[in-house]
Amino acid sequence: MGPRFVFRGVLAVGLVCASVLICTTARPLAQAETRERTIFVTAMDRMENPVEGLGLTDFVVTEDGVRRETLRVSRAIEPMDVAVLVDNASSSDNLIPRVREGLKGFIAAMTPQHSIALVALADRPTIFVDYTTNASALLTGVGRLFTMRSSGMTLFDAITEVSDGMRRREATRAAMVPIITDGIEYSNRRYRDVIEAIARSGAAFYPVTVGRFQLTNDDIVRDREIVLGAGPEASGGRRFNLLASSAIETTLDKVARLLTSQYKVVYSRPETLIPPEKIEVSSAKPGLTVLGAPARAVDGSAK
Repeated sequence: MGPRFVFRGVLAVGLVCASVLICTTARPLAQAETRERTIFVTAMDRMENPVEGLGLTDFVVTEDGVRRETLRVSRAIEPMDVAVLVDNASSSDNLIPRVREGLKGFIAAMTPQHSIALVALADRPTIFVDYTTNASALLTGVGRLFTMRSSGMTLFDAITEVSDGMRRREATRAAMVPIITDGIEYSNRRYRDVIEAIARSGAAFYPVTVGRFQLTNDDIVRDREIVLGAGPEASGGRRFNLLASSAIETTLDKVARLLTSQYKVVYSRPETLIPPEKIEVSSAKPGLTVLGAPARAVDGSAK
């Protein structure tokens, strides 16, 4: 069974105060006991900086509005798969030099504990570097990033293909970090298919967007805006919308800190044949925003 999303108008239900809505699939989670479930959680202050030192009483988990017992809270140390999708199409002239610099720090912060893949988006999704913890190999791939003239971006195709690839991998947690401009999107997929692909992957979606992203009557422009809004909210990620590429380095540094400061929250769920439609995690402390994504299946598959 595929994921079931909750929509109001055209956008998925998202953050409410300090809580995050997680749209789940019927996938079995990676657990030793069937009654225990795990969420990987990031807590942020009002400046979107990660908050450390939280404990058992600081998180509240509900399923379909019913509060569950929080059993354990610890620092997340499980390795993570991170797919970085880079817009190198015609509109990326000002973006690419900043991305190269920003990814140097991002790679240094994430490796060697976590695996990173680098995918370019011009014309068609192209794997520059497959998942690896080797910082040197990743930096070599970053050095090969250049703007491709007379090309358009294939963000939707890349998200779908990367999501399918993630499902075959075994990492307990995963993230997808597209870095894009507001240039032309050449994919022909619709937003529902793309959001469902993200949900099946089990990855938290952290798009970094540069530009104004003004809505038009064009279907693909509207669909892209829906994905960039609903994708993070439904997956436990966060969108960072920048007006200029000069903020890329500091933003990628922030994304790395959010990913590497996650908590592992284990809670109990009564035995049931029907999985919950909605999982919400919030903080009992005021002023905190909580992002969360359920643990992925050990074999990376979806059922």
